[in-house]
Amino acid sequence: MADLPRKAAARTARLAALPLSYAGRSAVGFGKRIGGAPAEAVLGEIQQRTAEQLFRTLGELKGGAMKFGQALSVLEAALPDEVAAPYRDQLTKLQDSAPPMPTQTVRDIIARELAPDAERLVWLDGGPTASASIGQVHRGRWRETPDAPDQEVAVKVQYPGAGDALRADLRQLARLSRTIGPLVPGLDVKPLVEEMQARAVEELDYRLEAESQRAFHLAFADDPWIEVPDAVAVGDTVLVTQWLESTASLAQVIREGSQAERDHYGELLVRFLLAGPARTGMLHADPHPGNFRLLPGPDGSPGRLGILDFGAVARLPDGGLPTGLGAMLRVCSDGDPDRVVEQLRTEGFLRDKIRLDGAQLIDYLSPLFEPTRVERFRFTRDWMREQFERINNPKAPSYTVAIKLNLPPEYLLIHRTWVGGIGVLCQLGAEVPFRELLEEFVPGFAPSA
Repeated sequence: MADLPRKAAARTARLAALPLSYAGRSAVGFGKRIGGAPAEAVLGEIQQRTAEQLFRTLGELKGGAMKFGQALSVLEAALPDEVAAPYRDQLTKLQDSAPPMPTQTVRDIIARELAPDAERLVWLDGGPTASASIGQVHRGRWRETPDAPDQEVAVKVQYPGAGDALRADLRQLARLSRTIGPLVPGLDVKPLVEEMQARAVEELDYRLEAESQRAFHLAFADDPWIEVPDAVAVGDTVLVTQWLESTASLAQVIREGSQAERDHYGELLVRFLLAGPARTGMLHADPHPGNFRLLPGPDGSPGRLGILDFGAVARLPDGGLPTGLGAMLRVCSDGDPDRVVEQLRTEGFLRDKIRLDGAQLIDYLSPLFEPTRVERFRFTRDWMREQFERINNPKAPSYTVAIKLNLPPEYLLIHRTWVGGIGVLCQLGAEVPFRELLEEFVPGFAPSA
């Protein structure tokens, strides 16, 4: 595949065919049931084939299609159990892989984008070490000056046509959100796609990404548990960074890690996501497992966590997480209904004329603060599904709360990252000192003296 499939009509047709294929399989399944096949077996076959086609198509198209699939992969733990099983393997494959573009195409792009510094790249591997939604990564060696020793580097090259494909895919996914929804039961597709559309321009800007990565590298340079490789060189569609020697991504721990590994890396994930805003004034807003790499200790024990991909970064207006966020989590955790209503109104989550019962608010928001009520909290798939089903149950008293709440723009990416991070913790089944980490890094959460 020389580059992204760029013809808008072809990409649109493949995306539009997804719900049609699902409908066709459902019709065939109905025929099988009439013929005597067990309903459970037919449903499982439909879901398995739908999962395979959905995520294979998203992965092959890359661009916005694959980015949408990666976003879904973070929320996989919220899917009902009967749906999650056939989807899980396809989702985790999407987190770490995608079809590559030819090496010569990569070399031509590097020569054009990094000239005259392209000569400093003295070696490049013949195939990608990783692929993502809008680019792929190669291993290489960089020589800063003729007399300097070579340093191992990662060279990220944006797919030709990535910008056009990303924007076109997201527009098409937005149009198809209602019909694609049944392919991933239980998840609201439309707001997810809308938020991705708002961030698309920044994620295509490799110079902005290099600036963000350098800031995180400096902020975590002395951290004993977190490692962020520095940016070495950058062009419009090429980014060269220090190489991170890693055995695997967090996806491997999700698949086969021991409980000790799950707890250890889960805690480091939370520590990074919360410490980043405090140290840099920015939030790493793409918490899918492929962006987090394992750096085991010398004896093979769980070690440091390496962080990749700074394309989705929120620059926080107050130079860190809002104090109001910590205050909201604190009053919810304390369980004071009147203070919860007051704090949410202060932060703009409740408009002036909207009236809501504080107890219902606490019940609705409990997935966000329940982990703060104990010293260590075990995140599990069962817990996430229970919370997800409860707040989406039309018969529950708290169901009407959602339509009355307002999400201020400055909280949009924070909310998505928070939910995504919790999704990964539930995939891990990690037990972490969540309350202690919030008290350390989130302003406004620590109890008053």
